[in-house]
Amino acid sequence: MFLREVEELPGREGTYPRLIAAAQRRGVEVPGIWHLFAFRPDMAEHLERMTHALMRGPSPLSPGLREVIAAYTSALNHCPF
Repeated sequence: MFLREVEELPGREGTYPRLIAAAQRRGVEVPGIWHLFAFRPDMAEHLERMTHALMRGPSPLSPGLREVIAAYTSALNHCPF
């Protein structure tokens, strides 16, 4: 979904606007969630911590196996991981 107000917000600063600009310069598809993180960095912080905990925190599954599960699920959903 393209949300002009989110994706074309001028004058953004921070990590995600820099990542977006670098990806666009290389012609790489930018994950939509990056635009949301750039638009609302306060929300990104919580999602980043949650993702890190899920992918790297204590678990009976190794981080590598969790990565494989995430990549497979993303492929089934036709989205990049």
